[in-house]
Amino acid sequence: MSGRGTGTRSGARRWALALTGGALSLGLLTSACSSNSTAAGPSKTTGGGQSNTPSDQPSGSASSAASPSASTPAPPPPAPVVAAVPRNGAANVSPQTPATVSVKNGTLSKVTLTSSSGIKVKLSTSADRARVTTAQTLGYGKTYTWSGRAVGAEGRPVKIAGRFTTVTPAVTLHASVNIGDGQKVGIAAPIIITFGGHVTDQAAAEKALTVQTSVPTVGSWAWLPDDSGQSRVHWRPEHYWKPGTKVSVSANFYGVNYGGGAYGEENVTSKFAIGRSEIVKADVTSYRLKVYRNGKKLFDFPASYGLATDPNRVTPSGVYVVMEKYPVKYMSNPAYGYKNIPEKWSVRFSNYGLFIHDNDATDGVQGAANVTHGCVNLSYDNALAYYNSVLYGDPVEVTGSSIHESGVHGDVYDWSVPWAKWKAMSAL
Repeated sequence: MSGRGTGTRSGARRWALALTGGALSLGLLTSACSSNSTAAGPSKTTGGGQSNTPSDQPSGSASSAASPSASTPAPPPPAPVVAAVPRNGAANVSPQTPATVSVKNGTLSKVTLTSSSGIKVKLSTSADRARVTTAQTLGYGKTYTWSGRAVGAEGRPVKIAGRFTTVTPAVTLHASVNIGDGQKVGIAAPIIITFGGHVTDQAAAEKALTVQTSVPTVGSWAWLPDDSGQSRVHWRPEHYWKPGTKVSVSANFYGVNYGGGAYGEENVTSKFAIGRSEIVKADVTSYRLKVYRNGKKLFDFPASYGLATDPNRVTPSGVYVVMEKYPVKYMSNPAYGYKNIPEKWSVRFSNYGLFIHDNDATDGVQGAANVTHGCVNLSYDNALAYYNSVLYGDPVEVTGSSIHESGVHGDVYDWSVPWAKWKAMSAL
């Protein structure tokens, strides 16, 4: 992941200047501004040419038309006209806005853009030297000043001057992506973007997100309820990922207005790949746990699921996602009288407290009865074998129980939401 968009905000209007009759007419760009220096629109002035008719000869007279030797002097070349975006004096400019200076009827020379910190911004100049554009992202809360000159056909320079100020956010929000660069994940892995606070304008944030895949993949973002005051948006494909797919995520949040005075703090990216297909089939009525690797059965273990007669201990049906794993996980459930019990080879598939793990206390009923507090119990050797095979994002499909998974049973329930409803949870 790495931290670093385009568009023009309301302050990004144009300013102009022109050289008229050999004198500098800067309009909105001048070191000694007139009282109209904050006008919003562009200003252009053009030089007025002198009459070519002698004072003692009326224009259009017969003698003038009859004189074959009379000639009309060529008009002066047009004066250079300079324009800039954002306009001179603009405030609250988004740092996403590319700043530009351009000239008509001339070329640009020695143009610089300097921040209030004294740092010169990297610029890109067009091949005809008629346009200069920022080549790096601007900062928040800074004043930027243009300098340089434009040169017309007569070779006379016109000074370029002007400034604008970028927005100062009330707060900037950090964002993170759950899958790191170079990681290989399971075929049900959702992409999760978590923000460091509440995002009011979810549509603005979502417009800054892109997901690119090496093979065509239909998918959608969906906004889930805030978790502890932090907004979160998930992306998942319509169907499980195709094994081997390469995925690139770009979150160009820097400069994005989230609303409520909050702006994006940085850009976030991630490049990862989808691994082999491995699916757990967990039918609670079968008392077995089956694992399929690339469509072929890999494991078929006797298991014990949650006690069916206690709704608080039932293993809910649904499509879960492997989230993490621990060689030893200390588990507690004060309501049922146990605390910090070490369980080996624990694979979490829900934040509701659901794991697949070793439990020698249920070895005698595995494959015959469901007696657990919701987890899936296996023997030591079987739990170890599954532990060693698993990746983040592998699906765990639980069926046959009296309760269905929902948001109550953890914060990653993406695959239990019907596709049409999932798409409707997008802000776009």
